[in-house]
Amino acid sequence: MAKGELDDLLEQLHQRLGAAPSVDAEDRRRLTTVLRDIEGVLGRRETRPAQTHGLEAFAVKFEVDHPALADGLRRLADALGKAGI
Repeated sequence: MAKGELDDLLEQLHQRLGAAPSVDAEDRRRLTTVLRDIEGVLGRRETRPAQTHGLEAFAVKFEVDHPALADGLRRLADALGKAGI
């Protein structure tokens, strides 16, 4: 997946997170932190791993109430894994 596609996916996730009012404040803060960490790694083109291990856990947690957000998280985790991040 190209960097532009990852950027688009991250933007979609930020939008979905913003549109999900029933996500509690702590989950929202942690997920926003993870997404920003990923953006930082992508922006610097570093080879060190981003903090992506929590993405699947968030996807599982949001599956019932926020399926679009859960799907986006899974797609992001998969794309990052394929990119070696």
